[in-house]
Amino acid sequence: MSTVTLRLPDSKHERLKEYAKEQGISLNKLFDELATVALAQFDAKTRFTLRASKGDAKHGLALLDKLDERLSSS
Repeated sequence: MSTVTLRLPDSKHERLKEYAKEQGISLNKLFDELATVALAQFDAKTRFTLRASKGDAKHGLALLDKLDERLSSS
């Protein structure tokens, strides 16, 4: 496990402590959870970018048109 030193304005630090307390978790756990969310977003973007680079734009747009037709008819 690693240790990270983080510099924050005092006001932001206090607000984060209040938020962690409201959630019933430690400040350390809050940062761990926030890092998990950030990494999940990064991984999703990376997977999307990779898949998009291999995709066919015309086929994708045709699928979206088909979806629009289905959603508008329901």
